[in-house]
Amino acid sequence: MAGVAINGLLGGLSVSVFLRKYWQKKPLLVRQAVGGFQGLLSRAELFALAGRDDVESRLVRHARGRWTLAQGPFRAADLKRLPERDWTLLVQGVNLHVAAADALLRRFAFIPYARLDDVMVSYAVPGGGVGPHVDSYDVFLLQGEGRRRWQVSSSTRRQRDQTLDPSLPAKILVRFRPEAEYTLNAGDMLYLPPAYAHDGVAVDVCTTYSIGFRAPSAQDLGTAFLDWMRDSIALEGRYADPSLAPATEPARIDTGMQKRCSAMLAGVRWSDAMVRRFLGCYLSEPKPGVFFEPPSHPLRLAAFRSAAVQRGISLDRRALLLYDSCNVFLNGAALKSASQDGAVIKRLANARHLSGASFAGSTRAAAVTLFHQWYRDGFLHLG
Repeated sequence: MAGVAINGLLGGLSVSVFLRKYWQKKPLLVRQAVGGFQGLLSRAELFALAGRDDVESRLVRHARGRWTLAQGPFRAADLKRLPERDWTLLVQGVNLHVAAADALLRRFAFIPYARLDDVMVSYAVPGGGVGPHVDSYDVFLLQGEGRRRWQVSSSTRRQRDQTLDPSLPAKILVRFRPEAEYTLNAGDMLYLPPAYAHDGVAVDVCTTYSIGFRAPSAQDLGTAFLDWMRDSIALEGRYADPSLAPATEPARIDTGMQKRCSAMLAGVRWSDAMVRRFLGCYLSEPKPGVFFEPPSHPLRLAAFRSAAVQRGISLDRRALLLYDSCNVFLNGAALKSASQDGAVIKRLANARHLSGASFAGSTRAAAVTLFHQWYRDGFLHLG
């Protein structure tokens, strides 16, 4: 895959050239990246998603110089009563609920699954947008129906001032200095690395499909790691001061106590193996609000195996299966797998599907039992 173009998605560039010249370096505009693309959802279908409790949605309005932000869920009737200009509906994680959106996300599998985040759909009426802002992640902005005009700054020259307006409900830049402007039509796509300030405004009624790639900050990663370590460390002993002298200043924390506590906390240590285990769990953790639906009448093990040989198996679109050189991770948990089952698990993780022939030819009893349990949990399905 690395040495060939992906059906025009990168404008004729090979993956290796795109990664070397553009990825996390500079924007790329691709005309007709997905020829004939008009979007995946109708307005009614998108509004229905925005009305669900398990879907994150936001409504951004800009009227008479004033920005407002509302969090969903929203009633479709209320959305239909909005004015004809200057608002945007944002719906996150559409790939978790719509198979076609998940398939769109998987077209970008030349980036590791550990970096894939989600597909957000923005529905905007003329003048609608979210204001000039800076994202902390990589994003491909694929235009569905209609047109949107994008203004983009340089991350290295003029847009060094990333001060946000504290009076606004959204993260909007106080001063925005665009250096390039692009109008995207249906099927066009704009790639933006992190730190490039940009502002997208709908020219007419339009939808934009944002394929985002997670890039956690050091602070987020460190906080999550320390939280994970609570269940991974065991410190022995208890605070003791058998030689305590009478207190003349009872409100004072003396240096002896500080040193004893410092020595106790010095036992908090971690290894590279712990970091690897944490990272796999962290990166495969489902988004908040994700729930898996077990089959109402699950097949027993023998019947499951027979059906899998006939139909194959596929990971649920909300499930994320990752692995490293030592571990397998599924939905935030580290799993044990026998080395002889590693190859078939890796094939499932990468392709997200095993054909019936592949299942029959390479799956040992232990792996069948494991896959059957995932099937019963709703993590994978037959077919």
